[in-house]
Amino acid sequence: MAQIINVSRRDMLKAAGASGALVLGAHLAPRAMFGEAQAAGASAAPNFFVSIDGSGAVTLTCSRSEMGQGVRTGMPMIIADEMEADWNRVKIWQAPGDPAKYDPPGKDAQNTDGSRSTRHGFDAMREMGASARYVLEQAAAKKWGVGAAEVYAKDHRVYHSGSGKSLGFGQLAGAAADIKVPTGDAKPKLKHPSEWKYIGKDMPVVDNFDITTGGASFGADVSIPGMKIAVVARSPVYRGKVKSFDATEALKVQGVEQVVEIPALADDKGAEFRALGGVAVVGSNTWSVMQGREKLKIDWDLGPHVAHDSSTYDDALRASAKKGGLKIRDRGDVDLAMKAASKVVEAEYFVPYFIHTPMEPPVAVVDASRTPVKVIAATQSPNQARHYVAEALGMDKKDVECEVTLLGGGFGRKSKADFICEAAIVSKEIGAPVRMQWTREDEIRNGFYHAACAQHLSAGLDADGKVTAWKQSGAWPSIVGLWNPVAKNGFGIEFGLGLVDLPYNSVPNIRIENGAEDIMIRVGWYRSVNNIQHAYAMNCFANELATAAGRDPLEMLLELIGDADNMDLAKDGVEKYWNYGDSIADWPIMPNRLSNALRAVAEKSGYGKAMPKGHGLGLACHRSFQSYVATAVHAVVHDDGSLHIPRVDVAIDCGRYVNPEGIRKQIEGAVIYGNTVARHGKITTTKGAVDQSNFDDYPVTRISDAPLDVQVHIVEDFLHLRPCGVGEPGVPPFAPALVNAIFDATGKRIYQLPVGDQLKKI
Repeated sequence: MAQIINVSRRDMLKAAGASGALVLGAHLAPRAMFGEAQAAGASAAPNFFVSIDGSGAVTLTCSRSEMGQGVRTGMPMIIADEMEADWNRVKIWQAPGDPAKYDPPGKDAQNTDGSRSTRHGFDAMREMGASARYVLEQAAAKKWGVGAAEVYAKDHRVYHSGSGKSLGFGQLAGAAADIKVPTGDAKPKLKHPSEWKYIGKDMPVVDNFDITTGGASFGADVSIPGMKIAVVARSPVYRGKVKSFDATEALKVQGVEQVVEIPALADDKGAEFRALGGVAVVGSNTWSVMQGREKLKIDWDLGPHVAHDSSTYDDALRASAKKGGLKIRDRGDVDLAMKAASKVVEAEYFVPYFIHTPMEPPVAVVDASRTPVKVIAATQSPNQARHYVAEALGMDKKDVECEVTLLGGGFGRKSKADFICEAAIVSKEIGAPVRMQWTREDEIRNGFYHAACAQHLSAGLDADGKVTAWKQSGAWPSIVGLWNPVAKNGFGIEFGLGLVDLPYNSVPNIRIENGAEDIMIRVGWYRSVNNIQHAYAMNCFANELATAAGRDPLEMLLELIGDADNMDLAKDGVEKYWNYGDSIADWPIMPNRLSNALRAVAEKSGYGKAMPKGHGLGLACHRSFQSYVATAVHAVVHDDGSLHIPRVDVAIDCGRYVNPEGIRKQIEGAVIYGNTVARHGKITTTKGAVDQSNFDDYPVTRISDAPLDVQVHIVEDFLHLRPCGVGEPGVPPFAPALVNAIFDATGKRIYQLPVGDQLKKI
């Protein structure tokens, strides 16, 4: 944890963008960053998280990217509560990319992914707020000549308990600037939860008014003097290269000024999150450069991935999943238990590639004509952006600055810096600032895809219908392939995304394996990542086992999970487990929390009640990002095969939470996102090229097919535990709950997503 410091009197204060009389920041130790060398040493210039000026206005820093999840509200809420600030007098300042200044927990390098902002920042933000309250109270005590125990902060003022006199925060800011924040056992005391007035209470998003009235600034709204607009023609096939191009006709388009080639990566250079190359059309406006791009004549060397046809690749994944290979968890003796079983059930589940489709496609502004290079981007990871831009320009990362705009959705796509690198390369080439704009077609045809995945499962049942053995094997193209193209297996992070931690704790014999397969396209983090396919396969197969055993699906799931306080993977030979980057001691795997959420959603949804013909209620549950989520979907399948979802219930146990309104919004959004995954999402390839291009052939959930009523139930039974993730955990259980509801309504099982028109074959 960072040491809280009073930086108000430092000479370099203005460099941090703070103008208040009191400024509190944090002194941070260096840390390692994913995909980067060791970060630079501790902060050399002041940072700030709390600033109070003479008028009493409080400015709080948000160092995470806002993409609709409410982080610019939730994180400052924690500080404001602990310092007793009046929320109506609080302003939010968005920190630029600099992990040595703006990552107090020292864990994430400001990356906004993995549903970890509150999980990792809760304690640090509380300490920041408590420190601000401490110095204000100390300043008041000194002014009045009384003991510090006689004063207290409340509602933006500090009071003397004996006389009732008070001073506003602004009146104390100057004096508080001279007070040192103690450390160790003497560090400022945190509030008791019973004293919180913001944490745990509904709070509207701070950007709501600006967003709804058009006043908010997103990536595509950025404009700086001398800026040019650019779009890029990219190879239709992953890692294809330009052999030659003719820009004659493109340059005839009014508004087109230049055509610039972005060099392809060397064959021995991993793709990672770098720009892959192409031909950029640069001009004065977006429409002109898009028209100019259409008129380019490019001869492509499509490379070896031209052989990638999803139809045959999907079959290869299925074969690899069935074969298995890399053993990642082994409990008991699965082979022996299968031989002794009264019944063995087998099934195979498949999910295709998906693409993110954020409302705002990738966009970034870069001025590489100056030093330091200026980046203004809608990015989830400003410091990875600095790293890759610096590399692309052949310079040191310290010479790249990155400001972050609001993101029009992210879902993991905007944690990659390829589009920012494109802007940097073109800006350097033309000697002027460039806004690199991706279109929807660019995003769908040249993005980072959620990995297609096949899962092969088998289980043994005894004479009483109890599961005695569970074997599961999955195969998918690993993101590791972006660093090492010959890698054929997954790695710890992918295994930890709901697979190796299969929550069926009561099964005595478990084996989980990973089959090998080549990477043929860019894959990348997607909302809830591999949890999607793992939750789909596990929950649907559990439902199928219940049918095979003649048992109730809820009863079967609860029995599989059990009610243990802890699940120790080390007992199953899992020596190293990626627990979402967290300590297993602080965030243990707790089957009882998953069972608890499942019981809650079953009760709230009215599970077990009689349903009319064509109606079904399906259940699913999953642990991800340290949260425990259970979903119940009420589905109606009409005679013509059309599907209707009148109600969805979701129970979430996310431990200690900050803004319940934010939780409800995130879960409601996750249901809509999950509906796209379950019913519509599907990316296919032919001769290496993505077949889809826009919402006409890659449909997303629309109002006409959205679940009509989404009820979110926040489970508070484990509220005393550490905060857990919220942004992603609502997605994985939706598809299996829907598929199980379809089976309940029709008797038909769906073994491959999306559901699409499969019901019309009934």
